[in-house]
Amino acid sequence: MTEPIEIGDFLRVDIRAGRVVRAEANARARVAAYKLWIDFGEIGIRQSSAQLTALYSADDLVGRMVLAVINLPPRRVAGFSSEVLVLGVPLPGGEVPLIGPDRDVVPGARVG
Repeated sequence: MTEPIEIGDFLRVDIRAGRVVRAEANARARVAAYKLWIDFGEIGIRQSSAQLTALYSADDLVGRMVLAVINLPPRRVAGFSSEVLVLGVPLPGGEVPLIGPDRDVVPGARVG
C-alpha cells in the first residue's frame, strides 16, 4: 500500500467516462497496442494509446464505455498523440482488463 493522500490530491485527478468510437492497431508500436478515439461528450473526442490487444479486438472496443484520466499531459506513443490514460487493472500475465461503468452513463461524466 502507498502512503495516504488528501482528498484534494485525489480530486485533482480528472477521471471521466467516455465511449470508444474508433479503434485500430498501431503498427508502429513496439508492444502491440491500439489507437483509440474516445468520445467524452461536451469535452470532445480524445485519443489514447492502449496495450489491450491480449484481451480485446478493435471491434470489441468500439462502443464500449471506459474510464480515463483526462488531465495528464499528452504523450507521443509510437507516432501517435495519446491525450488520455484509459484505466485498467493489469493481470499477472500482463493482460489488462478495462475499468468502466457497468451501465451506460453520459459521456464526459466525472468520477467522484
